[in-house]
Amino acid sequence: MSTEHTSVPEVLDALRDVTYPAGRERLVSAARRAGASQEVVKALRGLPAEEYSGRAEVARSVRADPDSGPGIDAGRRARQARRGGRPGLSRHLWEEPKNPIQEEFDR
Repeated sequence: MSTEHTSVPEVLDALRDVTYPAGRERLVSAARRAGASQEVVKALRGLPAEEYSGRAEVARSVRADPDSGPGIDAGRRARQARRGGRPGLSRHLWEEPKNPIQEEFDR
């Protein structure tokens, strides 16, 4: 089974005992100790190797069923794709376009 069948709530449930910040390997180890499924472990292994400050950051970064995340619908996924968001990349690493006011201040 692929990570497409893993939901964000399943991943977060496996990480309920993790203290943050935590790196990818620590998240994987915690999920295994919690008895997570292979799909959840695969999804966590697919995370970028960086420190995660909390559950919300993990939820945004993990590759899972796109319809399982909190408040994520097809329209939001399309907006993220247009603005440079890539699957598996934490939102804080996206290159956000500057709005006209920010561009004016930068001059």
